[in-house]
Amino acid sequence: MWARLALLALLAALFASCDRGNVRGDGPPSGSTRIPDLPGDAIPRPERRSKYGNGPEYEVFGKKYKVMNNSAGYRERGVASWYGKKFHGNLTSNRETYDMYQMTAAHKTLPLPTYVRVRNLRNNKTVVVRVNDRGPFIHNRIIDLSYAAALKLDIVRDGTGIVEITSISFDAPQGDAPSSVRTPPAPPQPESPQVRPPSDRLFVQVGAFGDRANAERRLAVLSSAGIDDAFIQADADADPAILRVRIGPVAGIIQYDILVEELENIGILDPYLIVE
Repeated sequence: MWARLALLALLAALFASCDRGNVRGDGPPSGSTRIPDLPGDAIPRPERRSKYGNGPEYEVFGKKYKVMNNSAGYRERGVASWYGKKFHGNLTSNRETYDMYQMTAAHKTLPLPTYVRVRNLRNNKTVVVRVNDRGPFIHNRIIDLSYAAALKLDIVRDGTGIVEITSISFDAPQGDAPSSVRTPPAPPQPESPQVRPPSDRLFVQVGAFGDRANAERRLAVLSSAGIDDAFIQADADADPAILRVRIGPVAGIIQYDILVEELENIGILDPYLIVE
């Protein structure tokens, strides 16, 4: 028990230092008197697949990544980070110049370029960004936002945020120009907090089963690993009924990082974030 607590404390310090390192000294260039006016969302439009940064495979820090053939249907929840002046003016993976004041982002496997909608699950703020870079390569981060995008989502101060990413796909043939020009999707309108207030209840789902015995087995695996705040939630609206195994509520990103590390150690590699 004490060994596990010591490990959790060490992991918390490690992940906390990674997140703070993303913020410290990485805002607007020193000496600047004002932050430039923030741009509007990126406007999705059909584009050719870049000749650069699209794999089909590449390796970073000994880990291989396979670039997706297309972005159609991509949707993911996880932790977003951001990058700023340390990279401002450098080349991105598809050989464009990184501008921290534009609505762009880095992703490990989406085709370059891809347009995605990013929603902060804590405050429901939403932006549309153009993915033109690779990263982030920090454990348990799914997207690296430009400074401007992070500022609009209100995650600059904390360095990270829990988000949902949804691709905006034109289904253009890989490597070819689009056969026809279509009207791009309208930029999302920000939702009023009165319509959909932000939630503080964050859970991690680690399985959905039609058979209670299977759900109970997953719960037993979690319990034997010392994860005691797991439970089974029955979805009575589904027919047949679905039993969802969830952990939580999770207090924040550091606890989420630690939990993901523990789940990976017991072979559970596909946790799904739930906000209620």
